[in-house]
Amino acid sequence: MKQESLSRWLKAILIGVGLCGLAVYFGFFPLLGEGIVGQNPEYAFCFWPWLVFLWATGVPCFAALVCAWKIAGNIGRDRSFSMENARLLRLVSYLAAGDAALFFVGNAVFLLLNMSHPGVLLASLLVDFAGVAISVAAAVLSHLVRKAADLQEQSELTI
Repeated sequence: MKQESLSRWLKAILIGVGLCGLAVYFGFFPLLGEGIVGQNPEYAFCFWPWLVFLWATGVPCFAALVCAWKIAGNIGRDRSFSMENARLLRLVSYLAAGDAALFFVGNAVFLLLNMSHPGVLLASLLVDFAGVAISVAAAVLSHLVRKAADLQEQSELTI
């Protein structure tokens, strides 16, 4: 598969992921919250704080998609192993770790404010684990891309 074709496929996938994310954050979450409030009106005061919190956790996710878009563009320009891609992957790693931390701390705060249930905090650990796993994977990829970029640069200097 050519670099340009791979880049187009990656960008199409990123568009799909972004659209799914928008549907979840601005469609599913508000509908889920309204359903919970409809069944349990005593939780109506929790609707907006939770919704704003969930939207805040989406910001790093969409920022990571922007980084991935730039990486896909670099792949299309045949600059797969570049310092810029290593930097962008490191940024994705930081975004994922920060989002996992934000999600955990936010859930703990809501539990302490009696706006959540301990089961929700336990279930959020799965999301936190996924965020940490993405963070570690992106950090490893960043390291490998940086090493490959160094080798490529050394190779170009010796020819």
